[in-house]
Amino acid sequence: MRLLKLIGTSLNMNVRTIVIFFAVMLAIVVGLSFLVTSKQPIQPQAANYSSQNSDRPRVETSDNFSDAGEIKVSDVIIRDFPIKNTGNKPVQLLNINSSCGCTSGKIIYKDFQSKEFGMHVQSGFVTEIAPGDIATMRLTYRPATMPVYGLVERSVYLSTNDPDNPKLTFSLKAIVR
Repeated sequence: MRLLKLIGTSLNMNVRTIVIFFAVMLAIVVGLSFLVTSKQPIQPQAANYSSQNSDRPRVETSDNFSDAGEIKVSDVIIRDFPIKNTGNKPVQLLNINSSCGCTSGKIIYKDFQSKEFGMHVQSGFVTEIAPGDIATMRLTYRPATMPVYGLVERSVYLSTNDPDNPKLTFSLKAIVR
């Protein structure tokens, strides 16, 4: 009888220990996830506009292609492309990605420079361009990352909230030797 009481007490204690252990682990996981996500900036809601609406953002790119000519596989090619907001509402820039892991894009606007984003590291919301302002899409091509020889064309893609230009493409062509 005494043995049964001892086993019952022991089992009861083990169940309590397990429940307390899992409760503490859950509290730790929730606390860590709060710490990690609390430092991330709040992503604004993408503003939607109609093409018929005159009160909207308008993206203008004077140039979206560059021919780098002949380059060595060890070269790093950087090209800047202007992005102008000719509308009267802010242009939102989001979802930067690229056609290859060797190519990345980043936005430069006033004192702000985004991280580089590419095929494997895509952005969400990046920034807004005020009406009349110009930002820069910086395309970086590193052929040594994924060596391909001969004629190569790589692109960086960028989404906007301009209904006439929802996706912009910036491309670079080179002959890699």
